[in-house]
Amino acid sequence: MFSMATPSNSPMVVATILFNIAFLFLSLHSAEAQIGVCYGGNGDNLPSKQDVVNLYKSNQIGAMRIYSPDQTLQTALQGSGIKIILDVPKDNLQSLGSDQSAANQWVQTNVVPYASSIKYIAVGNEVHPSDSEASSVQPAMQNVLNALNSNGLGGQIKVSTAIDTTLITNSFPPSNGQFTDSSYITPIINFLKSNGSPLLVNVYPYFAYINNEAQIRLDYALFTASGTVANDPNNGLNYQNLFDALVDAVYAALGRADAHDTAIVVSESGWPSEGGDAATTVDNAGTYYMNLISHVKQGTPLKQQGIETYLFAMFDENNKQGAPTEQHFGLFSPDQQPKYGQLNFN
Repeated sequence: MFSMATPSNSPMVVATILFNIAFLFLSLHSAEAQIGVCYGGNGDNLPSKQDVVNLYKSNQIGAMRIYSPDQTLQTALQGSGIKIILDVPKDNLQSLGSDQSAANQWVQTNVVPYASSIKYIAVGNEVHPSDSEASSVQPAMQNVLNALNSNGLGGQIKVSTAIDTTLITNSFPPSNGQFTDSSYITPIINFLKSNGSPLLVNVYPYFAYINNEAQIRLDYALFTASGTVANDPNNGLNYQNLFDALVDAVYAALGRADAHDTAIVVSESGWPSEGGDAATTVDNAGTYYMNLISHVKQGTPLKQQGIETYLFAMFDENNKQGAPTEQHFGLFSPDQQPKYGQLNFN
């Protein structure tokens, strides 16, 4: 017990001790996984933007991803405590990458008035090396960061891009993972390293499973396997679920790109409840989301630290293009009723 009569208990020393305790607590807390939910608006029957924000708050969901600027939604988010990933849409990449003034205007309009709620800017989503916009991704990232810096926001908002795991080859065993096109990804990785930004990664065991059902077990994809399913002979790590294997393959690819310290944020992950084969059921989707929320707190075999993770998505979207499953990734029905009981997002 401290004695207030001793010199070691001067106000400055006590303050230093308290600061160190607080710093330790914050450090431990920051290693925990924050759960967010992506908000997609491709539906003609969805709640108002204010009702959406209220639903996030009532379910204690503290983070959101939106795929394009939305002034009505961003205004409703102000003061809510909800932090967002704000995407630069694909059709803006070439103009922002080639013209600093365009990036300045984009940031001035879509970021500056709402800066207190923005955590990351995702410059492009799932852009592939063969896409016409590919060469614009890293220049647009730099120009957006320049615009943030000119508004004093560069230290507050991190700039990144969101990739999918098809950019990783040799993904099993995970330690063999590497990026498929170094000419595309290397400038992006160098930007992330230079600016202390995470790599945003969309991770979908569901798609890996349905594309290789002969080799991948359903319980491995749903986090329900009772023991080790796969082993990495290069490092002896054991894998009980496919999510960990996919994420660790990206970590391995980052390591090969000399970016060992670059963090991963899982910017999308989900499981459809209908519209596909026998695996797309409400039970399987609910199992996946519940287990994902619980699992990411502990990290992966390679990186045993919490992973910030965004579930896809808040609502079923009846106007979503693509396979029928694309309309059924919602955690909630458009009438705001939960599809899977009361998930614990907090």
